[in-house]
Amino acid sequence: MTVDSNNDLEKQIAEWRAYMRRRRELHQPDAEELEDHLRDRIAELTAAGLHSDEAFLIAVKRMGSLDELSREFAREHSERLWKQLVLTGDGDGTPTSRTRRELPTMIAFAVGAAVAFKVPVLFGVDFTDDNNGGFYLRNFGLFALAPLAAYFAWRRRVSTGVIGVLVALFALGAVAANAYPMAMDTQTIVLTMIHLPIALWLVVGVAYTGGEWRSDRRRMDFIRFTGEWFIYFVLIALGGGVLTAFTVGTFSAIGLNAETFVGQWLVPCGAMAGVVVAAWLVEAKQSVVENMAPVLTRVFTPLFTVTLLVLLGAIIWTSNGIDVERDVLIIFDLLLVVVLGLLLYAISARDPAAKPGVFDKLQLALVVTALVIDVLVLAAITGRITEFGFTANKTAALGENLVLLANLSWSAWLFLGFVRGRLPFGKMEHWQTRYLVVYAAWAWIVVLAFPPLFDFA
Repeated sequence: MTVDSNNDLEKQIAEWRAYMRRRRELHQPDAEELEDHLRDRIAELTAAGLHSDEAFLIAVKRMGSLDELSREFAREHSERLWKQLVLTGDGDGTPTSRTRRELPTMIAFAVGAAVAFKVPVLFGVDFTDDNNGGFYLRNFGLFALAPLAAYFAWRRRVSTGVIGVLVALFALGAVAANAYPMAMDTQTIVLTMIHLPIALWLVVGVAYTGGEWRSDRRRMDFIRFTGEWFIYFVLIALGGGVLTAFTVGTFSAIGLNAETFVGQWLVPCGAMAGVVVAAWLVEAKQSVVENMAPVLTRVFTPLFTVTLLVLLGAIIWTSNGIDVERDVLIIFDLLLVVVLGLLLYAISARDPAAKPGVFDKLQLALVVTALVIDVLVLAAITGRITEFGFTANKTAALGENLVLLANLSWSAWLFLGFVRGRLPFGKMEHWQTRYLVVYAAWAWIVVLAFPPLFDFA
């Protein structure tokens, strides 16, 4: 199959997938299962010698005999050949229903996450104790994300081999967080606390994809899930904040002090459980957040574009260099990460078959502006390292900004090609999904190599 025919096939499948996801009664796992069936049939037909277009049309016809949704798809696109291929005979196919065990199972995982967070207390390790607080800070990513990975492993019914990989990676994270002799006032422990949750979140991605981490489509699904999960978790956190305030206030009104219960049980256990609950909400209530998230992306993309342009203009106007103190570096890196997050989620929510528009040009401006600021930050970091030498913080900042520079540079080039009509949007999708491996590799390097490299200082 040639590159052009493969691109055309992906566009056709993208249109078919976009239609499926607009069906509110069709849950994402059902749509994914249908797409897997479609791709399997296309692969069989192309292997038998058919052209990709012919294989797609015949595969849709056969899918039509399996599920009524394919018939509705053909009716909506009545001008296409799909109609005469699919609308043959009658069928009563219905979307696959969710199993009744899903809600109680989710509750069990959420409760398990909350309980696991308090288990160390049985061994005298209390996070409210200043002497033991470091243990929870080191292991926060493990407490929060191990139950989530287990939940997806159950939900996706992953193989024993994938379970072994998940267990091994979480065990590696536990060793890195606890075996190294790092004091709480060192740079390396702070870097570990920041990067270990990132590394483990991408391990959760392996469970989310059901072990199909090499699939660009499944990695893009995980990117989409990440954005939707963040929205739900923030909403849960806001609701939890209101609940906390009411709990403290009402108990105080009757002369009881609930602050100990809230601080030691309600907030930490609720946060751990909320990680799993937010993931379940993404899976169960996608039609709600799918309408919300693209709107938020379109609102904040122009706002961040203006902010970065004003910031860049202020730097040029005042001729003030960028301060490379740790707090300032964190702010700039967080800003670039937010920009990257907006880019990723906008890509995941976009119809790949749609033509470039004004919003795509706005995103290009956002990426280019972020790229220029990243170059300025790198110049400041390099100058500081040249003058004072390497430290764990500066080296980590240098590496992270180089990782972001590579992504933003190629993203800007791909976006420019797409806006000018010279590159398909699928190139951007593939680049972003495959670059997740780079983020994972860098996070693990910081967690595993930086402490001994910088003498655990």
